[in-house]
Amino acid sequence: QVQLVESGGGLAQAGGSLRLICTASGVSISQFGMAWFRQVPGKEREFVGGIKWDGGATKYADSVNGRFSISRDNARDTVTLQINNLKPDDTANYSCARDRQRRRSWISSESASYLYWGQGTQVTVSS
Repeated sequence: QVQLVESGGGLAQAGGSLRLICTASGVSISQFGMAWFRQVPGKEREFVGGIKWDGGATKYADSVNGRFSISRDNARDTVTLQINNLKPDDTANYSCARDRQRRRSWISSESASYLYWGQGTQVTVSS
């Protein structure tokens, strides 16, 4: 059974940092692009950033570019989202997701491109 489990969320102050980790089990993610999305109740899910299957490229939403960084360790089937200079608007439930397509040559920002999803980890930023 494929499972993606996020960890590292919590309460943080504006200007601080958090590191979210997505750990895969039941399936290897090494051949697939990975992405992070976030969602606030009552709003649509928002693409935060993604990383190509081989780690050779990353893509970020304009709202987080320069503050968020994604990396991956294919040997450990983990993907990390480093969040710096937190803002209250970053408050959301953050989920990782695995691409449907093996070895996609580009990074999709569309949620429909992703087949497996984690339950998410809550990030709350106080001002």
